[in-house]
Amino acid sequence: MAAPKPQKRSPEEIEDIILRKVFLVSLTDTAESSSDSRIVYLEMTAAEILSEGKDLRLSRDLMERVLIDRLSGDFSSAEPPFQYLIGCYRRAFDEGKKIASMKDKNVKSEMESVVKQAKKLSVSYCRIHLGNPELFPNPLDSNEKSRLSKSPLLPLIFSEVGSSVDGFGGSSAGSTQCPPGFLEEFFRDSDFDSLDSILKGLYEDLRGSVIKVSALGNFQQPLRALLYLVSFPVGAKSLVNHPWWIPKGLYLNGRVIEMTSILGPFFHVSALPDHAIFKSQPDVGLQCFSEASTRRPTDLSSSFTTIKSVMNNLYDGLAEVLLSLLKNMDTRENVLEYLAEVINKNSSRAHIQVDPLSCASSGMFVSLSAVMLRLCEPFLDVNLTKRDKIDPKYVFNSNRLDLRASTALHASSEEVAEWLNKNNLGKTDGSRQDTEVENRLLQSQGATSSGSTASGSSNAKLGSTGNKTKYPFICECFFMTARVLHLGLLKAFSDFKHLVQDIQRCEDTLSTLKAMQEHSPTPALELDVSRLEKEMESYSQEKLCYEAQMLRDGALIQNALSFYRLMVVWLVSLVGGFKMPLPSTCPMEFAAMPEHFVEDAMELLIFASRIPKALDGVLLDDFMNFIIMFMASPEFIRNPYLRAKMVEVLNCWMPRGGGSSVTATLFEGHQLSLEYLVRNLLKLYVDIEFTGSHTQFYDKFNIRHNIAELLEYLWQVPSHRNAWRQIAKEEEKGVYLTFLNFLVNDSIYLLDESLNKILELKELEAEMSNTTEWEQRPAQERQERTRLFHSQENIIRIDMKLANEDVSMLAFTSEQITVPFLLPEMVERVASMLNYFLLQLVGPQRKSLTLKDPEKYEFRPKQLLKQIVYIYVHLARGDTENIFPAAISKDGRSYNEQLFSAAADVLRKIGENGRVIQEFLQLGAKAKVAASEAMDTEAALGEIPDEFLDPIQYTLMKDPVILPSSRITVDRPVIQRRTLSTVPILLRTC
Repeated sequence: MAAPKPQKRSPEEIEDIILRKVFLVSLTDTAESSSDSRIVYLEMTAAEILSEGKDLRLSRDLMERVLIDRLSGDFSSAEPPFQYLIGCYRRAFDEGKKIASMKDKNVKSEMESVVKQAKKLSVSYCRIHLGNPELFPNPLDSNEKSRLSKSPLLPLIFSEVGSSVDGFGGSSAGSTQCPPGFLEEFFRDSDFDSLDSILKGLYEDLRGSVIKVSALGNFQQPLRALLYLVSFPVGAKSLVNHPWWIPKGLYLNGRVIEMTSILGPFFHVSALPDHAIFKSQPDVGLQCFSEASTRRPTDLSSSFTTIKSVMNNLYDGLAEVLLSLLKNMDTRENVLEYLAEVINKNSSRAHIQVDPLSCASSGMFVSLSAVMLRLCEPFLDVNLTKRDKIDPKYVFNSNRLDLRASTALHASSEEVAEWLNKNNLGKTDGSRQDTEVENRLLQSQGATSSGSTASGSSNAKLGSTGNKTKYPFICECFFMTARVLHLGLLKAFSDFKHLVQDIQRCEDTLSTLKAMQEHSPTPALELDVSRLEKEMESYSQEKLCYEAQMLRDGALIQNALSFYRLMVVWLVSLVGGFKMPLPSTCPMEFAAMPEHFVEDAMELLIFASRIPKALDGVLLDDFMNFIIMFMASPEFIRNPYLRAKMVEVLNCWMPRGGGSSVTATLFEGHQLSLEYLVRNLLKLYVDIEFTGSHTQFYDKFNIRHNIAELLEYLWQVPSHRNAWRQIAKEEEKGVYLTFLNFLVNDSIYLLDESLNKILELKELEAEMSNTTEWEQRPAQERQERTRLFHSQENIIRIDMKLANEDVSMLAFTSEQITVPFLLPEMVERVASMLNYFLLQLVGPQRKSLTLKDPEKYEFRPKQLLKQIVYIYVHLARGDTENIFPAAISKDGRSYNEQLFSAAADVLRKIGENGRVIQEFLQLGAKAKVAASEAMDTEAALGEIPDEFLDPIQYTLMKDPVILPSSRITVDRPVIQRRTLSTVPILLRTC
């Protein structure tokens, strides 16, 4: 007999079964409740239902009542409320998947509605429980509650955003799995008030999870979680309204913001070194770069790659967080306020010495730099089409950033204030059209334009009405990025440069101490060596950390270069664009711009130029144009050191070694370069004589060294050499004569100083070589004398290098440009210089200049003599009026006719061209004749009356003039020679 078919269940029965499974409750004390310890028998609820005359079945009408009774009851074996509610949602989700296979569409629809309501109730009561944790009994003991002090939502969010192993060694494997759709429903379908306290707790937990976490720590999951939360409008609103979004307090400073704000610890994640109090873990330097000199290159390369990768993940994540907040009209202003607060509270990071207790770390500001550059990407296109949205008046009117406190390119603060009052520039309004354009642009990157209000108080100081000023997001972002880069990336580059210098000094000192230890070891020396070796290890780790995060990140550097390309193009637009000559007066919009805008651009170019391949693909033409336009324009950029820095950039770009260079076309095929580069370099060479600094005398040599190297290269380029010759002709008695005078002055000083230092060095060398007497001296004296010896070595090396450059320039230019050398005001000065050098190199004292290793000190006496002789010969060839021999013989201090034959002997020994030697000897013979004629003339004239003698040199005046102020009569060539190094004065011929 066939078995009877199972009776078909009614919809009510199916609903009861589903809800019992979902909520793990029973209304009857049956075997069901004992088969699963989690199932709770709701005896009181069942009695109430029976008293109401209803069947003991669960239904959607009883659903919430049953859930409340389950949560409110004290059941010994029950799950804690949060875990229970999550379980309810998961079981409802599972039941929903089973319902999807039902054939009866009506029943299926009804059951889907039941499951949906069950999920909604689970989520709703989850919010209630998290917002009011004491509302429902929790069976966990006090220790367990303390362990779970963080929001129980956090593991669910982590599982939602990080389901796989990340690049930081962290993994979500084994963590609580979030039921599909739970979090979306939890955060999406609720009002702000019910979620705000929950979200605030989550943000505090996320912040706490990344405090003092380094680049090697697990910050990935918290960052993903943060990004996930702000993707919900309620999450974004709660974040910017959190008391720790921008911390408040009497003692608020940059470091406090970094450590206590919600975003600060995320930005603090870094590989860069920080103060010991705030040091992050794991220690990147110790873990990746300890004893780096003994590590395999592949290990170091792997560490570099890892750090670069994880930091870029951090930058991308933080940029997404900010963009998500910027695209929300309700939170955009808060983001800009936060960025402005971080910038303003860390303004002292621009100082040379930074207080680590009051300023945020370099790690935070390098990360912020990278993030701000990502925000700028949409308006850093090749054609810079959005640059007209950058309003220079932002510098004067913005209440967010106090840019007026920065040193301006040319204008003083008084001039700026007067100009603002005169033009009433406090009253500006952003146009509706600009705002619409900004909206479209920023929507393309996930953000919209922003408006800000300028404070009435700041404008009132400048005499304006204090009207609200609105700027588009591009404008706000541009100026904020400029400030962040100044305080962040560029400051970190500067710190790195100083670190490298510290390492060099430490290496030199260590080398000296080890040398002393070999001769006379002492316990004190051993301690000093050990201490320095530990310092070197620490320095080495720090250096490699900087290299890993910044120097190896080509994208970061190229993004920064793109930003500063926009900067220089925009600045040039303020003076009428890339064209020469510049306007006769400097526009105040340009003159009042912060000086660091240009300085940072130049510093970045210098730094990038020294990193292999960092400039590949970078458009440098605009930078080249900018440098040529302004490096010799003190009327536009007042600071001579800033203009000198532009030459340093060009020096970095200069092709070297005769090979091809990606930058060669900037010098050899660039229109402005061909027309103005040599002219402006010569002008800057002159301008730099007087910088206004107390160190100007020594500074000028370093600056002129860069200029000299450039000029020597340009002389090899025919088009530039022709331009040079034309300038010498046009400016024969102008800037070129002054340039020549300073070149001669520098040559004399540097060579004289070098030769004197060589004599001092030899004395020290003799002291140290007398071992017996040297060992008898006190240890401290020996240390001091040894340090002096090394110091003298460095001075000689530097001065000789500079002197060689100057003499070389005199040699190669005199071959084709002789007229300025032979002018009355110059010829005797040049002749005296050459005679003095000749005396030092082949005179009686030449043997005292013998060194064991002259090449070590850049001292090449044969090469130097050869160049001196070539200058003599070049000038003799161009001396059509035969005045040079007389000028040579007039030099009473160094001239000696025998020096010419002595020099010729040396030249023959080194194989110099016989024709040159012959011409040189002929010049010597002419000088001898001129000396004889001068003596005859002096004898014939007898005693010359005082009124015919120049009062400065007591020589016979040939071209007397009267000085305008003192009314004293002097010889024109003499006074002109003296005024070449100062300022021109008006002379009246007698």
